[in-house]
Amino acid sequence: MPWYKRLHWQIIIGLILGVIYGAIAAASGWGTFTRNWISPFGTIFLNLLKLIAVPLVLASLITGVASLSDLKKLSRIGGKTIAIYIGTTLIALIIGLILVNTLQPGSTVPDEMRLQLQETYEDEVAVRTEAAETAKERGPLQPIVDMVPDNIFMATTANRNMLKVVFFAIFAGIALIMVPKEKANPLIRFFESVNEMVIKMVELIMIMAPIGVFALLADVITSIAKDDPSQIVTLLSALGFYSIVVLLGLILHMILVYTSLVYFLTPIKIKDFFRAMIPVQLVAFSTSSSGATLPITMEVVEKEIGVSEEVSSFVLPLGATINMDGTALYQAVAAVFIAQTLGMGLDLGAQLTIVFTALLASIGTAAVPGAGIVMLIIILESVGVPAAGIALILGVDRILDMCRTVTNVTGDATIATIVASSENQLDLSVLAVKAA
Repeated sequence: MPWYKRLHWQIIIGLILGVIYGAIAAASGWGTFTRNWISPFGTIFLNLLKLIAVPLVLASLITGVASLSDLKKLSRIGGKTIAIYIGTTLIALIIGLILVNTLQPGSTVPDEMRLQLQETYEDEVAVRTEAAETAKERGPLQPIVDMVPDNIFMATTANRNMLKVVFFAIFAGIALIMVPKEKANPLIRFFESVNEMVIKMVELIMIMAPIGVFALLADVITSIAKDDPSQIVTLLSALGFYSIVVLLGLILHMILVYTSLVYFLTPIKIKDFFRAMIPVQLVAFSTSSSGATLPITMEVVEKEIGVSEEVSSFVLPLGATINMDGTALYQAVAAVFIAQTLGMGLDLGAQLTIVFTALLASIGTAAVPGAGIVMLIIILESVGVPAAGIALILGVDRILDMCRTVTNVTGDATIATIVASSENQLDLSVLAVKAA
């Protein structure tokens, strides 16, 4: 197959053209035209991915769990998955704190720029703070309460309720294991058919991916620039070092943690793994949503890397809801950066509080664009830093959100591959065929 017909190259071309068009549109004042005639294609692409996320998780997880012959295997896979997810998130937090304390990006922001940023994003800060206040009123066990739906039909109406869908699917799968085979099989076959249908829908949606990515990137750039390219230059000059520290942390986490895990705990070559992940990472970058990228992640992990459906249907939906390594790292860096900029020192106790709070926040963060900033306010207030400080980073948050989503989905796929390898459910012949 010629290189230009391969999906990941088509998406890369769409991404590059989106950036070029966005820059030209911002310089030429085409913001309204882009919003009315270009951005809708990106919204359609994103909506299509969101459309199939819930049925995919529901069908694949029920059939995956029901296919297990005993509950011990399910608890073993679940235990491994959650333990590794928590472990990698802790490492991400530590990497973030080491970098931000060593490089001190907060000391580079001039006073006049700090005041200007606070004034510019004053209204947006108020909206985010109000959302954080609502989240803060929740009790310590509320995430567990929220995980259990009181109405499965209502739970499936919003992708932010994905953890509820995961809970129901696992619960239903366990019940089907306990039901006599002759009674369970008709329902299992139904969900298997739904699963096959949704997988085919993913393939059809991906035909539109290059156009969707182009439109999403064009919209991001024109939204940030607001028909004035100098706005981007101003933001980058003030927050460039902070952005570099976050990006450096994300890159280090992917290289030191994910690469090491794949190398030492699976038989897969690192280059083969990351080559297979390119389409997933590009879609994650353009959508800024682990939840929206989930259908693509599941298809690639199963068909390009060789993870069994039994493992991927359990590990990946769970990861899209509780495994947010990139978000956790960003929150650690952002919290200390804001404190540094405001001239507030954070001692060891305060930074340990950041680790603990960010770990819990990463589990409770919805897999949707911008959700991490709301959780950041809670983290700031837990260490006595004014929540209004988020105004300092809102200007570049969307760009960093795109980057940390790439880290999040790469982490999900890495852990799925590790768990599959440990359970002897990794089909290496899939990669061999792709490499050939």
